[in-house]
Amino acid sequence: MRIVRFSISRPVTVGMFTIALVLFGVISFKHLAIDLLPDISYPTLTIRTEYPGNAPAEVENLITKPVEEAVGIVSNVVQVSSVSKAGVSEVTVEFDWGTDMDFAILNVREKLDLVRLPDDAEKPVILRFDPSQDPIVRYVLYGDIGLKDLRVLSDEFVKRELESVDGVAAVKTNGGLEEEIHIDIDEGKLAEMGLSLNGIVSRLAAENINLAGGTLREQDAEYLVRTLNEFKGVDDIRNVVVGVNGGVPIYLKDVADVTDSNKERDIIIRVNGVEGVEVACYKEADRNTVAVSKSLNDRVLTLKKELPAGVRIEKVYDQAEFISKSMDEVLKSAIYGGILAIIVLYLFLQHAGSTVIISLAIPISIVTTFFLMYVSGVTLNIMSLGGLALGVGLLVDNSIVVLESINRYRKSGLGRAAAALEGTSEVGMAVTAATLTTVAVFLPIVFVKGVAGQLFRDQALTVTYSLLTSLIVSLTVIPMFFSRGSRLDIPDQVVDENDGTGPGDRAAATGRADLSTRAAGGVVRIFVVFSLLLARLFRWLVSPLLGLFSAIYGKTERFYAKVLDGALRHRALTIFVAILSVILAYFLYTRLGKELIPEMVQGQFNIEVKLPSGTPLAKTSKVMERMEREVLAVKGVGRVLTTVGSNPTMGQTLEEKDESRGQINVHLNSGSNPQREEAIKDELRAKFALIPDLEYKFSRPSYFSFKTPIEVMLRGDDLERLREISGEAKMLIAQVPGVTDVRSLIEEGTPEIQIRFDREKLAAYGLSIGDISKLLRSKVYGEVPTELVKGERKIDIRVQVRKDRVKTLDDLKQLIVNPIGSVPVRLGSIADFTVVSSPSQIYRQDQRRIAKITANLSGTDLNTAVKGIDDMLRRKLPLDPGYTYEIGGQNREMLLSFSSMRFALILAIFLVYLVMASQFESFLHPLVILITIPLSLIGAVLLLCITHKPVNVLVFIGVIMLAGIVVNNAIVLIDYINTLRRRGTGKMDAIKKAASVRLRPILMTTSTTVLGLIPMALGLGEGGEIRAPMAITVIGGLIFSTLLTLVVIPVVYSMVERAKD
Repeated sequence: MRIVRFSISRPVTVGMFTIALVLFGVISFKHLAIDLLPDISYPTLTIRTEYPGNAPAEVENLITKPVEEAVGIVSNVVQVSSVSKAGVSEVTVEFDWGTDMDFAILNVREKLDLVRLPDDAEKPVILRFDPSQDPIVRYVLYGDIGLKDLRVLSDEFVKRELESVDGVAAVKTNGGLEEEIHIDIDEGKLAEMGLSLNGIVSRLAAENINLAGGTLREQDAEYLVRTLNEFKGVDDIRNVVVGVNGGVPIYLKDVADVTDSNKERDIIIRVNGVEGVEVACYKEADRNTVAVSKSLNDRVLTLKKELPAGVRIEKVYDQAEFISKSMDEVLKSAIYGGILAIIVLYLFLQHAGSTVIISLAIPISIVTTFFLMYVSGVTLNIMSLGGLALGVGLLVDNSIVVLESINRYRKSGLGRAAAALEGTSEVGMAVTAATLTTVAVFLPIVFVKGVAGQLFRDQALTVTYSLLTSLIVSLTVIPMFFSRGSRLDIPDQVVDENDGTGPGDRAAATGRADLSTRAAGGVVRIFVVFSLLLARLFRWLVSPLLGLFSAIYGKTERFYAKVLDGALRHRALTIFVAILSVILAYFLYTRLGKELIPEMVQGQFNIEVKLPSGTPLAKTSKVMERMEREVLAVKGVGRVLTTVGSNPTMGQTLEEKDESRGQINVHLNSGSNPQREEAIKDELRAKFALIPDLEYKFSRPSYFSFKTPIEVMLRGDDLERLREISGEAKMLIAQVPGVTDVRSLIEEGTPEIQIRFDREKLAAYGLSIGDISKLLRSKVYGEVPTELVKGERKIDIRVQVRKDRVKTLDDLKQLIVNPIGSVPVRLGSIADFTVVSSPSQIYRQDQRRIAKITANLSGTDLNTAVKGIDDMLRRKLPLDPGYTYEIGGQNREMLLSFSSMRFALILAIFLVYLVMASQFESFLHPLVILITIPLSLIGAVLLLCITHKPVNVLVFIGVIMLAGIVVNNAIVLIDYINTLRRRGTGKMDAIKKAASVRLRPILMTTSTTVLGLIPMALGLGEGGEIRAPMAITVIGGLIFSTLLTLVVIPVVYSMVERAKD
């Protein structure tokens, strides 16, 4: 091969090129962005439309339905779902994976522009779901000052300082008391003075204004004219003239109380029971999470010194902590795997120099991969680093095969350069094909839909980069090093390149070097000699173990020869046993559980709380105070962050914004201990069962899916009947083993006062429904006509009827709707009032009303739970005609991912066949080699059963990888059989000799790969749940396929060749 000849004759060039790649890799490593997972772009858009003052039913009919009909015809739409709530509609449009979301947004906007909505509805806003909308760091500010002062301190000082940190996109504050100016109107005085509420609102807006009046030129001077009438404080507002009575000005303070108050609270933040203000920090989309978090924490350390006495700021959540720990665990797995691979190399080779040379493939390949990752925009995350850790044992495979071949030629009497050239050239095409088969299996990843395809792109790229680099290293660096420094017993001696025959003569010309080349060879020798000194000391220490290993391997070699001889004599029995094993593996596969992706235990979890709809914030807060005490009393709980009223993220949905809802974030002292976490959850479930009217569910910060594990959708038209069926279904689902935290999202109605006007009376008084409705909103809810500016803060000025005057239904009836008239008209005299229970929110999916039931899993897998729920509902849930149910959530995502992964596996096997057929110039031999793939599935399924791991997308990725890995041993074996037959060796003799010669490299490559994966398979530390399934699959498949390949492949090869003859 030309590349081998070039490498041997130009060692300086090869050395400099290698050093350059390593240098670029080191530099790139320092500039790679670090994140927990690859950038996941969910193909989902949310259309939010505000329609203030309207009930859910009106919102559904006037807003939600027209929007659904418009966006439902956009191309690539998979599903349209919605929720209609008082005053706002939210329509979620889910697109097919792979859709260009920028074009999708344009298409949706184009359709929305054609929709005719009510005049008083706001323009629809398109939101895009993005997991990065979750804050990366959350702090809580608390102390000995008032909640209003805490909020001002957070907004004016802490927020501003943290927003200036490089990489921070936004900082959001929640909780405390937000300042607001209240103007509480006395309706009696207003009527007495002949003033209207709308007149007060307009007057305030007109009085609080600064405007430029142009310029005034006088002789040589030019003046800028400005009116300065903005309010400076509460006294300015009190003294606004709102009317005149008999020539006497009427001031605002004459008809209203003006106070510096606070906004009505919609969220309460507590840490360990102490109320404070949350400061949530969001990073820019493409920034390094760990670096931004460190900058924020450094800035907070500085801020602590500048805070007022008695005020403290505490970090309550830091995404970077888990990311850093996960990265460390992956790096440890890669390092330990590399060490184990090197140890097994040394045990097989028992030669320090050869071990050192082969081991060079690991660091060179990995560091070069960092450079390629930087160029292609791949970040450092647990998937990309997991790809490196996964491939660390594979990186030495090519070098093992090359060096073993070189050593055989060297022992035949060839010189170093000649042996390097001939040995590498002989197996060059085989290792290239073996590498390409492994790389080829990753190409179908582009066809994998769903979250799985988004997640594993990075892993596919890193494995591909590292394997291709290791191939180049094995064909260039390895023969170059061997030709220059492999005579480690006499490293200074220059071996005559012509001491062999045949290939040695051909290599003589390439073995001659100029002065610079010989100098480079000297450097190589010095490096290897130094390594040898250390290795010989190590060898002296482990020599008893080496002797034992050699004895065991000798017996293994002799035993294998007997087994192979027996298998070749009883070929039918061998094939029967292999087929029976595959059938048994399939049976075991059907018994395995199935899930989408395992959850990552992060040392913390959330409790999402729901009380009956309409529960005020104060009552929700009291219930959650009780829950806080129960949580803090549990041993092992370190910190509790409570959010009452909503879940404070930038991408909130309507379900999360409600005074009857809340969230408790529980941080454990024990760290990522899944057993302890489940025990704590069980203890809390028992305590929470004593709290009446409480619905809750446990969850974790999730990066894989925005759906809960179980979502059951009941479809129908009548909301009341849907509520009844939902209640029955909820009780049935709760009976399914392993299903917990069952919640129904179709709730009891919210109490609602419905007002129906008497049109004849309205006409008699000269009033209109529209004017009265707006006036009613102003009096009950209030109006914000203008703002008071304090420094850089803008404080709302709210005009409203005094709260103590509107507390009951009777108070509402006494509201005056014509304050300017001679005779005050009360609301109760022109309208009828009805108190009803109306739906608080209406859910729809694919333009039909639905009731949604969600649930979590505990102690069971997703597929088993879905089957149990489906069986329970089919048997025991009576459904009226026109009413149906569907099990969605992660189940739908799992079915989609599994389907596309099966297609990817079939395509990967076909690509592997194409590569092998091209190498062997044969259609039959690649088919023989492909037998190793079903053989590998036997071991993968067995090990999954032993370790009690369910099948998930990670396991599928492992199977796809196996399709490219397990064929490598068979490629090397059959390639050598064909080589021997071309040299004149008989068929059976060639099979037996090739099996004997290739036994050592096959066992070496398998052992290094398996041992390299063991640290990952153990799944220890943060993120271990993600790493373990794939590693377990590859280990089980590789071990079993290797054992069967050494026996079954020779048998099948002999049968195929016999049929051809």
